Amino acid sequence: MILVADSGSTKADWALLGGAGKVQLMRTQGFNPNYHEEATILAALKEDLSAHLPAHRIQVIWYYGSGCWDPERKEVIARPLRQLFPNAQVVVEHDLLGAARATCGTQPGIACILGTGSNSCLFDGHREVDNVTNLGFLLGDEGSGSHLGKELLRQWFYRELPPHLEREMARWVPGGRKEVLDQLYRREAPAVYLASFAKFLGVHQKDPVVRRLVRSCFDEFLRRHVRKYKGADYLPVHFVGSIAWHFRELLVEALRARGLTVGVIERKPIERLALFHQKVRPAI
Repeated sequence: MILVADSGSTKADWALLGGAGKVQLMRTQGFNPNYHEEATILAALKEDLSAHLPAHRIQVIWYYGSGCWDPERKEVIARPLRQLFPNAQVVVEHDLLGAARATCGTQPGIACILGTGSNSCLFDGHREVDNVTNLGFLLGDEGSGSHLGKELLRQWFYRELPPHLEREMARWVPGGRKEVLDQLYRREAPAVYLASFAKFLGVHQKDPVVRRLVRSCFDEFLRRHVRKYKGADYLPVHFVGSIAWHFRELLVEALRARGLTVGVIERKPIERLALFHQKVRPAI
């Protein structure tokens, strides 16, 4: 049996691949080795995952997770999994490779993540061959939920929104400037807070001002990231993530306006990842 995971920092999707193409999907807390300690990961997975699975029958675990970009961070995830699944070979990879395998399969393409944060890579059908640096929400994350939220708040506080959206924002954030700044500078996870304003933009997605704001963020992502890759003029550009999915109409507009090829747009890659591992069985 094979266990496949796609994990963000807050939620993780799992697929257990059994015989005859059977797939069992589950969800647990997500993990990021930059934020979570091994003891926390072990305890959560023991209660929410391994207790509900035939742990000794699982032979391989493919875990694709946020923050898993070097061997040290990968081991923070791998060690608890080895303890809970003693007969399994554990492979921990960055979530960007998971996005690429889920959307590109074994074909060349450009794979992108647009969720709370953003990232992208050039995929040759086997591995990532180029990656424009991800600088996080303070310096980068163009096109992401945190970027959209930041731009909305700037326009609100700089008095650039039309009156009807100003009134809506005042109702959305009754504490005004103090509430926003306290959330950003005195609480944990400021990027998640910024990304929460994507819901406001989604509610008002038909408003011309909102459409321009979202399009400008997507345009910046395409200009600063996707267009830098060799083959961007003809390779399909794929996306996973909640922002890509909920604003897919505007994303497609932005892609076509730049002459880029629209690829797969999925909210969650787990089902496509499960299909990939059923068909391909990559070398460990």
